[in-house]
Amino acid sequence: MAKTKSPARNKKAAVSAGAAKGNSQLEKYFHDALKDIYWAEKALTKALPKLKRASTTDQLQTAIDTHLEQTREQITRLEEVFQLLGKKAQGKKCEAMEGLVKEGEEAVESTEKGSMTRDVAIIVACQKVEHYEIATYGSLVQLARTMGNADVANVLETTLEEEKETDLLLTSIAENNINWEAEQEEEVEEEA
Repeated sequence: MAKTKSPARNKKAAVSAGAAKGNSQLEKYFHDALKDIYWAEKALTKALPKLKRASTTDQLQTAIDTHLEQTREQITRLEEVFQLLGKKAQGKKCEAMEGLVKEGEEAVESTEKGSMTRDVAIIVACQKVEHYEIATYGSLVQLARTMGNADVANVLETTLEEEKETDLLLTSIAENNINWEAEQEEEVEEEA
């Protein structure tokens, strides 16, 4: 009597076989997702300085500076990933990041210059970006592991951890007075 494999074992065997031979559809999707986040990171290098100039507090400006430097390192890491995959580093327009950047610009335009409310709006915009990046890098790490590419997964995981740390830093900045100070600001009367 032949022994049958459990469904879980069959799935593991299929994943191992797919990683060994390469799943062309998944690899294509993965490569497209890398191009998407590569474009997104490059777009951030243009958006973050604008947010820094619009922010009021030194603490937020320093956090944005740090994030800008990390973003540049993350671009270099993505170029390393492309190289590990034997692909040319190139971007593909990321509609999500374009929308998040536009939303950040609108948040700045709709708040008073020099106000804590503007800093709150900038933090919210930055955290929306962070959450998008965390979701993207988390998924890419898992896909790289599924495809059996531990080197790529490890490089991407470094970026994932940085994105999580930046998100926590922004939360800390908001909770340490900025949100409270914004609550104390009086409403600005709009001129007719």
